[in-house]
Amino acid sequence: MNGAASTTLQTHGWWLASRASGLVALVLVTISVGLGLAMAGKVMRRPGLSRKLLAIHEHTALAGIVAIAVHGITLLGDPWLNPGVGGITVPFAMGFRPLWTGLGVIGGYLAALLGLSFYARKRIGARLWRKAHRATIVVYLLGLIHAFGAGTDASAVWFRWWVLMTAPVIGGLFVYRVFAQRVGRRVAAAPTDDASRRRRIATHLLPNSAAIRSSAVGARLGEAAPPRARLPRPADPLRGSRQPILEEA
Repeated sequence: MNGAASTTLQTHGWWLASRASGLVALVLVTISVGLGLAMAGKVMRRPGLSRKLLAIHEHTALAGIVAIAVHGITLLGDPWLNPGVGGITVPFAMGFRPLWTGLGVIGGYLAALLGLSFYARKRIGARLWRKAHRATIVVYLLGLIHAFGAGTDASAVWFRWWVLMTAPVIGGLFVYRVFAQRVGRRVAAAPTDDASRRRRIATHLLPNSAAIRSSAVGARLGEAAPPRARLPRPADPLRGSRQPILEEA
């Protein structure tokens, strides 16, 4: 019995280690991407919660990158698969299901690039880094496709139930984030549109409003305001009758 177990470990040990680390990597990537989408969409706004979520998001992303590396490196010891260094580093170069394993290699590179870019965001620029960080959903999708296409546990009931419970959450958070960003842009642009609309209405209703504003501004700046037109004084009706009365007196 012990001999059979030792033989199994020798022939399948590396494969079991790669299989376990791949599942751990997918779980960690799912958690990290979900927390990132939740924070970007501002789903949870309790005071002090964002810092805790950011720490969990960062640690799960780094742990996921390590698990992805272990998932690929342990395959080098598998005597049956025998992928070689090129098989785990070059996309679509592995002989075993090259399409699905190639997508997994691309997902691993993208996960490492986006995860480690967090520590270079000051050099990259916060705005560019946020735009690039939106591709984290692609890492999750590539990992999921790789698991279903090349994973041993793709047909397991527990794995499918886990995907059915987590994938709708990730999809819902992603859709909410996209719509929240669009609504935020519209709200930010609304005051400018209202102000320009009010200016156009004022211009049509008050043709001289621009001249009035310019004269008021010039007066505040110490400039001479344009001279006002003097209106003729009305004639005095008693002016012609006063002189005769004084002469008679």
